[in-house]
Amino acid sequence: MNVKIAAAQYDISFLDTWKNYQQKSERWVKDATEQGAKILLFPEYNTMELASLFPETVYSSLNLSLIEMQTVHEAFSHLFQDLAQEYQCVIQAGSFPVLISDGVYHNRAYLFMPYGETHFQDKMMMTRFENEQWLISAGDELKTFDTEFGRIAINICYDCEFPLLARKQVEMGANLILVPSCTDTVAGFHRVKIGCQARALENQCYVVQAALVGDASWSPAVDVNVGAAGIYTPVDYGFPDNGILSSGEFNKPQWVFAEIDLQNCENVRAEGQVFNYRDWSRQTGIST
Repeated sequence: MNVKIAAAQYDISFLDTWKNYQQKSERWVKDATEQGAKILLFPEYNTMELASLFPETVYSSLNLSLIEMQTVHEAFSHLFQDLAQEYQCVIQAGSFPVLISDGVYHNRAYLFMPYGETHFQDKMMMTRFENEQWLISAGDELKTFDTEFGRIAINICYDCEFPLLARKQVEMGANLILVPSCTDTVAGFHRVKIGCQARALENQCYVVQAALVGDASWSPAVDVNVGAAGIYTPVDYGFPDNGILSSGEFNKPQWVFAEIDLQNCENVRAEGQVFNYRDWSRQTGIST
């Protein structure tokens, strides 16, 4: 089944009111769905712009911004639940730093479904900044999610640089991996992009990356954001020769679109020029 997917190059904003955030979110969702998209992907830590709703003493502090953002977590969830139902689409709404227990935060990527269900995947591999400075902890469970278009999974940014995570999700049936990302250097962007393309290559599946863009000098968490969205594929018969189905203009706020069919992954695994997915197990026992 063909489905149009939209990956955001989402510009972080300084917000004066919750209404501004609500209107911005709806504008982005409406724009994508009016162009036929049924799966929407936002970038990692896009929700940190919500910290700007609070006083400077809050949004300028890594710790206080996390604490105060919990007060808008429920409103954020309701907003995207409503948008997914109103516009009848699947929305991976980026990521939100969620308080799990006393002093413990997870970087959580929510998946909002068109009939009201809400799912989530927590980030598994934390960067140095998250682990050493921001004190956000890793999750402990990999998941997959069923949609009318096929089974999908989420790798949050740095997660996609570790092949065993995506491999487990693909073995659980996922043929599409969504990668919300947030990178503050060109090198960081390319690390994630290369990770996405490698996961698409070795698993013969689709991998889609969204990117946070723009400067937010007011925020110590997401002050600089660079990158581009991309929709990546296997490199084989029926797919682009470079494995890039679509990509955006670097650092420009926009949606990046492509038509995909998750059944194509099964086809190339059976009839491809090479069998990366099938041959994975042949690595076992190789001496190093």
